[in-house]
Amino acid sequence: MSLPAAFLTEVKRLIPTERLFDDPLSTLAFGTDASFYRLVPKLVVRVESEAEVVELLKSAATHQVAVTFRAAGTSLSGQALSDSVLIVLGDNWNAREVRQQGAQIRLQPGVIGAQANMVLAPFQRKIGPDPASINACKIGGIVANNASGMCCGTAQNSYHTLAGIRLVLADGSVFDSEDQASVERFQQSHTELLAQLKALGQQTRANTELAAKIRHKYRLKNTTGLSLNALVDFDQPLDILSHLMVGSEGTLGFISSVTYDTVPDHPHKASALIVFPDVETCCRAVTVLKNQPVSAVELLDRRSLRSVENQKGMPEWVKALSANACALLIEARAAGESLLAEQLSQISASISHFPVEKQVEFSSDPLVYNQLWKIRKDTFPAVGAVRETGTTVIIEDVTFPVEQLAEGVNRLLGLFDKHAYSEAIIFGHALEGNLHFVFTQAFDSPEQVARYEVFMQDVAQLVAVEFGGSLKAEHGTGRNMAPFVELEWGRDAHQLMWQIKRLLDPQGILNPDVVLSTDPQIHLKHLKPLPAADEIVDKCIECGFCEPVCPSKGLTLSPRQRIVIWRDIQAKKRAGLDTTALERDYHYQGIDTCAATGLCAQRCPVGINTGDLVRKLRAGEATHARTANWLADHFETALNGTRATLTLANGVRKLLGAPRLQSLSTRLSHVSRQRIPQWTPAMPQAVRPIRVHPPANDARPRVVYLAACVSRAMGPAFSDSEQMPLIDKTRSLLEKAGYQVVFPDAQENLCCGQPFASKGYPEQAERKRTELVNALLEASRGGLDPIYCDTSPCTLRLIQDGIDPRLNLHDPVKFIREHLLDRLEITPQAKPIALHVTCSTQHLGEAQGLIDIARRCATQVVIPEGIHCCGFAGDKGFTTPELNSHSLRDLKDAVQICDEGISTSRTCEIGLSHHAGIDYHGLVYLVDRVSRPRSI
Repeated sequence: MSLPAAFLTEVKRLIPTERLFDDPLSTLAFGTDASFYRLVPKLVVRVESEAEVVELLKSAATHQVAVTFRAAGTSLSGQALSDSVLIVLGDNWNAREVRQQGAQIRLQPGVIGAQANMVLAPFQRKIGPDPASINACKIGGIVANNASGMCCGTAQNSYHTLAGIRLVLADGSVFDSEDQASVERFQQSHTELLAQLKALGQQTRANTELAAKIRHKYRLKNTTGLSLNALVDFDQPLDILSHLMVGSEGTLGFISSVTYDTVPDHPHKASALIVFPDVETCCRAVTVLKNQPVSAVELLDRRSLRSVENQKGMPEWVKALSANACALLIEARAAGESLLAEQLSQISASISHFPVEKQVEFSSDPLVYNQLWKIRKDTFPAVGAVRETGTTVIIEDVTFPVEQLAEGVNRLLGLFDKHAYSEAIIFGHALEGNLHFVFTQAFDSPEQVARYEVFMQDVAQLVAVEFGGSLKAEHGTGRNMAPFVELEWGRDAHQLMWQIKRLLDPQGILNPDVVLSTDPQIHLKHLKPLPAADEIVDKCIECGFCEPVCPSKGLTLSPRQRIVIWRDIQAKKRAGLDTTALERDYHYQGIDTCAATGLCAQRCPVGINTGDLVRKLRAGEATHARTANWLADHFETALNGTRATLTLANGVRKLLGAPRLQSLSTRLSHVSRQRIPQWTPAMPQAVRPIRVHPPANDARPRVVYLAACVSRAMGPAFSDSEQMPLIDKTRSLLEKAGYQVVFPDAQENLCCGQPFASKGYPEQAERKRTELVNALLEASRGGLDPIYCDTSPCTLRLIQDGIDPRLNLHDPVKFIREHLLDRLEITPQAKPIALHVTCSTQHLGEAQGLIDIARRCATQVVIPEGIHCCGFAGDKGFTTPELNSHSLRDLKDAVQICDEGISTSRTCEIGLSHHAGIDYHGLVYLVDRVSRPRSI
């Protein structure tokens, strides 16, 4: 059934066309979240202001059109999906305001949770909620789901740390609890609504049995149903309304900002892993730890430990644990070291009488600490990584009364055996009795769906009825648990929730079938297919953790969406359906606009690099192998051609002037469908070939200088404040530090192979890489001398698939950090600099090293928030400039106090300079400027 024409007309009048999506590719791409459901919206609307939300809701109410709000789409229970209108947040929902030296923070719903904590870090504060998805999920989703996490418990969740809220109701009205004028207007315009909320609160508190049940339920971690505790915790209707919005999952209104009372973020911490011989002993220890100064206690059953025991870095003893072993990962935090030591002593003493099978004592050593938490964090992806293709990973989320935790764990294990979920594991936040259990499930046959249905019925009966626990502790009810809300809460409470829903959303247009549904089978409908697409991406669980670092997200597709669409294309092909139109659209949205830099793999729980899929698809389309072979064999000629082109462009610039050339090249690029690169004032000038001198026979240590092909061809832009080419500046710095600089032979014909690999010619790429490695071996005297590569992407290309162990290869950051800093005296400059950490620097593990060097060289270093990849991607900045432009759309505002930017990739610096309005240079320019040889 299509959307009403009158509604669509109003929406098109309100929202620009570029923020409306109704084509098959886009709607399918937005038809997935992190859950195991799929609903394809008829229309996706990207909103950029509260005023737009207000008008959309008024129109939706007029035409009775259902709408669903989405922040990051990392929710696990199907609450961010719609088969009607999906409203997603655009860029302009990222405001934050720190108050009272960090004691409070006001946030718009588009702020990522981790970003909020970064803003609060200087005050040693953080927001209370700490969901596992905090690096991807947004404040709107955190509040709407009342998401918590490992350290949050119940006391520090959104409900209990809420200081203020601004919301839009289903009728389009706005209420801001922190704005007295807004409060007064709302009291006048919604007198009847507030009176009914007040009456509901009075009736609920008067019903002593129901009120006691509500208080008991929220003594536990609980996000099943609406937040009925608002009716017993508050008597003022505006307070009730504000707190009902927490955990409402978009079914009662839209949250346009929230103010948190923040919590301490203690800098000193230590962790221990203690393995007990059985579940019972482990859970008895939990009841003791409940009264100790611990910040987190994570339970891991033997199955979860087994799921990670073979992973790299895992201690060998994990494999030898007994069959019934059960572990606790314990963390303590404190404001000072002495207090932390006291806490650790107290905690250890409190559980010293329990028998222990194995333990890692409390440690503050980051290596030990991070290793222990890696065990915990890798359990969920470990199950995802070994599942059969076509199955999905389901993570359920229940709470048992902590005093019955051991029996609850064992009963769950029994259900796994009963329903043959042999791969299922249990872990969770033990202090709250909150357990996550992970299992794999196919939905491709009625038998599998029926198996899941009976299993969930058994789980619901066990948790909600027998133990009086919560079926959803922190993941939200969604459509996953909507049919079981009455089973858990009872008829009176369930009807009370429906009263609230009908009071605030009388037409039922806000996220229907989420939290509350009249369909007892809703949890078995709209199940998401995960068909085989390619072995590179088949393990994707569509969680969305990858999306914040993707430069094309918001321009075209994110990594998650690329995989969703490619899966659908492959499934349709197998079914004999025509995919011509879908593949045509996917070519631009999925392939052409992918930077393929692989940052998504760093965020992916199962390590998927969507760029690998894109490169494979490009290789399948690559039809110019003869040209690629010629270029590989005549690389010096190609390099000279690049120099000639840059010289010609610079000559035309001198003739026409920069503004006219830029305008002309823009038109030519458009007419040629971007086959002709677009010229900008940041375009480099040509560099003459390197003048090489034979190595001197002296006592200086030698370093082999591998100048990347871009460094050998591309010099500074005509307007750059620095006119010395990178090669000359690097050689000068190395010699200043006392090194003799040696170049490999026939360097003009050398290349790491990256240009060929990115275009889909892996054979030619590997040939050039092998040639270069051999040349470096010879130049470094078989690996005796260190090798300095002046561009981080080339360094990564050489080492990512393994390299001859004799080669001692360094990118600029590593070489400066390990070999130059001790040879130079540095006086930091007062002028602030902007710093861009390239994708390759992050992959090389040198991000923090680059930041440390920059801060040593400049007293103020600006690292623009949210810019993870510049989107230039080798030559994409020339051929697909909109990707570079989109990725750096916020850069200019972020670096306005700076006169210079620093990075480690010449091509990245072209795009950065163009979009920032300041010159970006290689790191060596900064280090050379502020250094002099160290006195011996």
